[in-house]
Amino acid sequence: MRRTLFAALWLLIVATASRAEVRILASPGGEVGTYLELFSVLRRSGQRVVIDGPCFSACTLVLSTMPRSRICITPKAVLGFHSPRWIDGQGRQYAATAETRLVAATYPAPVRAWIERHGGLTSKPIFLRGRELAAMFPRCS
Repeated sequence: MRRTLFAALWLLIVATASRAEVRILASPGGEVGTYLELFSVLRRSGQRVVIDGPCFSACTLVLSTMPRSRICITPKAVLGFHSPRWIDGQGRQYAATAETRLVAATYPAPVRAWIERHGGLTSKPIFLRGRELAAMFPRCS
C-alpha cells in the first residue's frame, strides 16, 4: 500500500537529477503522513522544490517542511488550502479541529496571514496564486 502511494506521488512530481530539483506539476493532495514523509526525504536531499502547477491539500505542507530558500514558483503555481479532516472506513468525513490549528500554525507567516484574510482553513478550499503567491515566494530562475 505504502509503495503504491509513493509511486502515485512520484507520477505527479518530477525529479530532475541534473538540476537537483523536484518539480510539482500537479498534486491533488492526499494522506498527510505520506506527504510529510516525502517532503522529509526531499529536505534531507538538499534538492530545490519547484511548484509548477496545482499543489493542493496535503501538498501544501511542502511550505511547512522545506526551507523557503529551497522553494520557488512558476507562473503556473497554485496552492489550494482547506481544513484537514478525518475519513473513516466507510468514507464519512469528520472535522479535525485540533489538526486544523496545528497545520495552520506550521505554514510560513505570510501564508498564515493570507489564509486568515480569506476566512481561515475551512472545508471550502481557498486558492493562492498569481501576484499574491509571487510576493511570498521567489520565482524560479
